[in-house]
This record gives sequence, structure tokens and C-alpha cells, in this order.
Amino acid sequence: CIEINMSSAKDIPQTQAMNNAVISGSPSNHHHFLIPSPIPTRRTRTFSQSERAKEGPTFKGKVREFCRQKGHGFIIPDHEKNPIFVHISDIEGEYVPKAGDEVTYKVILIPPKMEKRQAVHVKITHLAPGVSHEKWDSTPDLEAH
Repeated sequence: CIEINMSSAKDIPQTQAMNNAVISGSPSNHHHFLIPSPIPTRRTRTFSQSERAKEGPTFKGKVREFCRQKGHGFIIPDHEKNPIFVHISDIEGEYVPKAGDEVTYKVILIPPKMEKRQAVHVKITHLAPGVSHEKWDSTPDLEAH
């Protein structure tokens, strides 16, 4: 079992120490490897990344899919066909995105290679008709994705 840890760069030495303890068989209360996530969430993104995104252009697109339980999904931009990753921490507003929802968003590049893109400051501008929408403060439907 792998435990994903949304840690910052300053936590990496501690994470490495815990991983080394697991590998060496040292007694510990941690039984899982802790892997820092490469996905820049709103919590772990630097201030400069957030400021650059806010100042950048706003794009429009539609939600292709979004899984509340997994915490991510994809947006199909209006201006191209390649889907863009979106993390749950970057959704603004009161509704959980559903397939077909129209959205606006900004874009940042995902480290370390800075080749893939991620949608941030995502706002639903039009709810997909005929789709049941839930609010963030409601109990998630574990059957739907």
C-alpha cells in the first residue's frame, strides 16, 4: 500500500528518512512509503505560480470527467482537443463539477518537466442541463464518478 503525501519540498528529508526506515525494517509507526505528490495543489503551489496564473489568460472549456472521491478530473478546452488535468483544490464555487459543465480556468505547468498543464482557478459558468448536481457540503455519492 502506498500512502500519497502532499508534502512540500521542506518535508522531503523527513519523508526520505521515513522511507529509509521502512526499507531497513526499523520499527516505526509508519508502515507505508510516503511519496511526495508531483501535482501542485492550491496548498503546495508557490505564491509566484498562483500570481502568474491569475495574471494569465482565462480559457473556456467543458468538464470531460471529474471524480470527487479521487479528487481530480479533466477539462476539454474549447480551443483544442487535449484534455487538461484539474485537481479538486482548484475548483471554485459551491457545486461539484460534472461532465458537460462549462467552465473558465487559468493554466499552470506541472513540475518537474513543466511540459504538462493543469487547470487552476476553475469556475463553473454553466451547469450541464439534465445532470444532477451536488454541492461540496453534501455527502458524496460513492457510486458516481
